[in-house]
Amino acid sequence: MLGSGKTYGIDISFEELRLPLSYDVLVLARNASQGKQGLHKSLDLLAPGTFQLVDADMGTDRIAAVFVNRSLLHKLPAERIIGLLRSHVFDHVAEGDLLQVRMRVRISLSNLTG
Repeated sequence: MLGSGKTYGIDISFEELRLPLSYDVLVLARNASQGKQGLHKSLDLLAPGTFQLVDADMGTDRIAAVFVNRSLLHKLPAERIIGLLRSHVFDHVAEGDLLQVRMRVRISLSNLTG
């Protein structure tokens, strides 16, 4: 939880995957041309150690996997990220899609003393 005088905001956008890899989250739908394991191996080859496969309840059977940039996981817990995706992105994922999602995390502090 954030303390008194501290606020934060989260902006989300998503689009089809393009290279080079410059995204925060990758959403892999069921029946995508590349499966979860194949994509995991590809990401490890293209950007070793950058993405983590999130093992969580996605709340829908349309989603095969979600890969999150580890730097984003230092700012937000995986459960919060999945919750935001569930609320704002997953409804827009069609069978076979591979979507890249950008999440900008803004933290602002006010009324600081000390």
